[in-house]
Amino acid sequence: MLIARVLGSLVATQKNEKLEGAKLLLVQPLDLRGEDKGTSVLAIDSVDAGVGDRVLLVQDGRAAQQALGKGVAAVDAAILGVIDAVELH
Repeated sequence: MLIARVLGSLVATQKNEKLEGAKLLLVQPLDLRGEDKGTSVLAIDSVDAGVGDRVLLVQDGRAAQQALGKGVAAVDAAILGVIDAVELH
């Protein structure tokens, strides 16, 4: 799992029928300091995250499919949680 920040949403008028009703968000993976890490990715939202939220992101297709319960669908990344706080010791 990764930490990411929601940058915005994406609207697709046509998509795989297994993804109908799914919310698509553009997210930026972050390092532990909160700095951008790599390129932004498109993810399916399963927790009703919003722009600016820090989220838990999974980028493994199989794990994303299982977490979303969409069966075998074209899913590479999914948002599994909204982060309230991060504590490093």
